[in-house]
Order: sequence, then C-alpha cells, then structure tokens
Amino acid sequence: MTRAARILDRALTRLKLRQLRLLVAVDRHGSIQNAARDLGISQPAATKMIQDLELDFEVKLFERTNRGVVPTVFGAALVRHGKLIFAQVSNAAQELDDLSEGNSGRVVVGTLLAASPGLLPLAVARLIADRPKVTVKIVEGTNEVLMPALLSGEIDMVVGRLPSHRHRARIVQERFFDERVLAVVGTGHPLAGARDVSFDDLGGFGWILPPMETTLRRQADQYFIQQGQYVPGLAIESVSYLANRSLLRSHDFVGLMPAHVAALDIESGLLCALDWTVPFGAGPVGVSHRGAQSLSPAGATFLAALRAAAETVQPGV
Repeated sequence: MTRAARILDRALTRLKLRQLRLLVAVDRHGSIQNAARDLGISQPAATKMIQDLELDFEVKLFERTNRGVVPTVFGAALVRHGKLIFAQVSNAAQELDDLSEGNSGRVVVGTLLAASPGLLPLAVARLIADRPKVTVKIVEGTNEVLMPALLSGEIDMVVGRLPSHRHRARIVQERFFDERVLAVVGTGHPLAGARDVSFDDLGGFGWILPPMETTLRRQADQYFIQQGQYVPGLAIESVSYLANRSLLRSHDFVGLMPAHVAALDIESGLLCALDWTVPFGAGPVGVSHRGAQSLSPAGATFLAALRAAAETVQPGV
C-alpha cells in the first residue's frame, strides 16, 4: 500500500469532523489553548487530538513560535481542505433547508464591478425563469477577497474580470468576452465632449481608482510612473459604482470603468466617455468556479444562464 493510500484509509476510517474543527480553530486563534476554549474542550484533549492527526497523516501540522502556534505547509493545506469540507457541509444543510421550505436550491455568487450592471442581472433573470423558487445570494468584492472565499467553498462562483495569475491553479475559468476600460467623467466636466484628449490634459484632475490590490490599479499605477512619475493630486479608491457615479457627476474627477459597465449611463447622458484611449486595463471577463462537480443543480443552472447571458452582452461602447 502506498503512503497516500495508507493515509487515505486512515482518514476515511478515523478522521472526525471534530478534529478538523479543532484544526481550523487553532489556525484562526494561533493558540491551542484558545481554540480548545472556543470548542469547549480541555487543552490536553486538544493537544492529543492534534497529535493523533499528525500520526495519521504522518506530518507535523503546527510549529510553536514566539507569536503562538502557526501551521506548517502541511497544516495549512489540511486547514484549507477542512474549511472546504465545512463549507460543503454548510451548503448541503442550507440546500436541504431550502428544499424543505419549497425553494428550488441555492447559489452564492461573487461579483466584480465588470459583471454587476449587465451580465449578472441577465443571468439571474434567466435562472429565476427556470427555477422560480431558487435562492440567490450575491456577494460583491475584489478578486483578492472573493477568490479565497471561492476556494474555501463559501461561494459557488465568481463572475467578472478573470484573475491573471495568483488563483488560476485551483479554479476553472471560462472567458465570456474581452472588456476594455474607459476614462469617464461627469457631463459638466471641463473635458466632457472635448476631442483628442491627451494624458497631459488629465493631469490636473482628481481620479477615482480601483483599490490597490486590483490588477487594474496596478496597471494604472505603472502607467502613471511611466508618465514622468505622475501622482494624482487627489485619488479616491472605490469599487462602488453608485458612489463613483455620484462623485463623477458632482466633481471634476476622472474615473476608470469597464466599457459595458458605463454604457447605460453614457447612453442616457449621465456620464461622458473621454476621447482618450486608455492604454491599459483590457482583459477577459468570465466566470471562475471550482469545477462542474462542485456545483449544485441550482449552481449548474446558473452557470448555464451566465453562458447564455454573456452571448447577449455588448462589451464595447
């Protein structure tokens, strides 16, 4: 029997959810004592449970440091899988509760700005047409927040700009369309309607930018550096479209937005796209998930609805 097969046999026959709960709690608290208190067990019992886990998996799971207890690379991997197991158990319980209440399943979707105004509402409309009693939960954030939640099983999929590097190894990505970025302003901005705007024309205005941890922000900062170490006199970090639109309409800011996100407001005359080609930020928009096998029937239906909705979305303006 190989080592992997031997460990698997032990895990299937001896591993208890209580041990995994303790493992996750120790990682969260950085202390066996505090984790034991949290779970209502004694510290010696908690220590023995961790020792049993280390014997079964034949690895050291935690190291003691002057900052407390920290997971080894093996411990971190087992904690990650433990979180995923508990998320799946929670999802199963929620789905059973939804079904018992007459709902047709549940799907939790993370969304980025590039998906919020167009793609996502269209997909939700298709989903509820097919499953009128489905429960949909939408969580908004950046990739840096949503991708860990996807990997841990807290959400079923993330819709929006596809991550370029960090999270690709453990997720499935489906590209729907390529999106470009526009520089937009309020209709009362001095440059609204101007022709052949250059970056020099933009230098004296404040900017509304995405957060530091986003790819678009890193690209913007790199471009600013290339333009003579340019630093905006005033920069507001925000992923709230409603707040950004209000600020653009009331102040002489320049904002960066995915083209189809701003399309409706540009068409209705609420915002104005500057006549300046943004030389960065273009990229694929799509959906990220942990694989078809991880999706509930409601999740699979929503994925199909996303694919259908993506065919109707016009990414450009």
